[in-house]
Amino acid sequence: MKQKTLYILLLAALVLSACGGAKPVEKPNQPDGGTAAPAADVTPAVARIGWAGSPDSLNPGLAILTEAYTIFELVYDSMYELNLDGSFTLHLAESVKRSDDGLVYTYKIKEGIKWHDGKPLTAEDISFTYNLYKDTPEYPYLNGYYTTYFESVTATDKNEVILTLNEAIPNIESQLVFLYVLPKHIWEGVNKLEYENFEMVGSGPFKMTEYAQNEFVRLAANKEHFATPPKVDGVVFQTFENQDALVQAIKTSQVDMITEMPNTAVVALKNAENVELVLGSPLAPGVSDIIFNQISEENCPKDEGGLCTGHPALRDRNVRLAMAHATDKKKIIDVVLLGLGAPGLTLIPDGLGVWYNNSIKDYAFDIAKANQILDDAGYKDTDSDGVREMPDGSRPLTFRMNWPSDSLTAPRMAELLSEMWTQIGVSLEMQAVDPDALTAQCCPAFDFDIMLWGWGSDPDPSSLLYAYTAEGIPSGSSETGYFNPAYDELYTKQQTTLDFEARKEIVWKMQQMVFDDVVYIIPYYEQSTQAFRTDRFTGWITDQAKVELADVTSLVLIEPVK
Repeated sequence: MKQKTLYILLLAALVLSACGGAKPVEKPNQPDGGTAAPAADVTPAVARIGWAGSPDSLNPGLAILTEAYTIFELVYDSMYELNLDGSFTLHLAESVKRSDDGLVYTYKIKEGIKWHDGKPLTAEDISFTYNLYKDTPEYPYLNGYYTTYFESVTATDKNEVILTLNEAIPNIESQLVFLYVLPKHIWEGVNKLEYENFEMVGSGPFKMTEYAQNEFVRLAANKEHFATPPKVDGVVFQTFENQDALVQAIKTSQVDMITEMPNTAVVALKNAENVELVLGSPLAPGVSDIIFNQISEENCPKDEGGLCTGHPALRDRNVRLAMAHATDKKKIIDVVLLGLGAPGLTLIPDGLGVWYNNSIKDYAFDIAKANQILDDAGYKDTDSDGVREMPDGSRPLTFRMNWPSDSLTAPRMAELLSEMWTQIGVSLEMQAVDPDALTAQCCPAFDFDIMLWGWGSDPDPSSLLYAYTAEGIPSGSSETGYFNPAYDELYTKQQTTLDFEARKEIVWKMQQMVFDDVVYIIPYYEQSTQAFRTDRFTGWITDQAKVELADVTSLVLIEPVK
């Protein structure tokens, strides 16, 4: 989802200078956003976090970028909580009962939970939220994926939520964990598709206080949270457009933690005073992808704004296969990640454990074989300019390549790919694009040739597998326009296969199918690399299987160093 930010209170006289163009931000004195000066001996404990992105939307039904989901995790609660070891814990409910046929789930909601505005959170809010997501077709992920099997959702006078499915599924926890619960008394009176949700009234451990897109997000601590009231007074997320400035900020104590960095900074930060580096598997296992626009004219979603301007050569598997053989993944990993990654195969990353099909044999890096494939398919360089043409001579194999401008790795990878693919007569017109603009180009407009981007994964494989489906084309969930009825049939089957081994077999077969069709080239699965200052806050969780210091698990536990 992509994969997969926050806000905060602040203190007097604290000014975060924005590197790379963001404006300095004056912080309010009080954690609650008030302006009265704090007591002379009290300094609010505010954690400052630097990152390279920014939320694309604060509306949970419309957001795509990981940064937005980071914010949602802190401001909202959901029925289940995802733990760093990949397990789930009931969160808003004190108990759940499942019917013998697996179709009805009855959740007993905890008493005493309050929204940030003081009103009580009840089963009625949860029922309203789930139905909102279910009945809003324009919410592509929440409607098209997470609520696919919802037959009905009702609330009882016993503060229970009764969720009835139209078919038993094996993964109810992963379907509900990202369905953030919204206050009915606010959302029932707004236009759901136009509501910007700047106030973000939630029930989570942090409250929204201020947001400036591409600059900062501020959260104040919800000290009355029913489960995990934070120990700090708030947290600030500051956007840095320059990756060197992001690293410099952690070195100079301008920020207390950074969520990402260029791997070239790893050695320097290992030796930096009062800085600790954390490396490991990301909470949402990441996947970097080279996206080919393969949408056919007959599948172009014109009613949804589809332009479908992709180069026709990319619809030919031979071209994609040749480019796969001409992609040196080891070199990309060594140069771009300094070795901190593993070669990728499909959108299901190795971090998903048993769901990852490790039996797939990757395409060998073989320039001669790649050239032979294109020769045999009729792509010749007839004018000897180094660039092949379509078999009918209509167009050269010159492709537009775009990537989000906040990516730390894509520019160098684009350069490497250009060098590699030049050897097989393919040229690139390369350009970084603002993430929001690139999203608009992508899906469902299909107004591109090749994109470099990535996904953060759900704990269950279905969400990433959905990106290959025909159903995902008009909703914007498909970024390639891939169309394969046999794949779609398997997708539907695995969604309702309750036997674990049988479902795993289907998921592995699906991965082999899309790999054989060269739907994407997956250059690598990256490790998570984050850093924090040891002289400011203590309590960061660094001993779990996953690494995510910006997750609610760490941010409710950290406290000032004494």
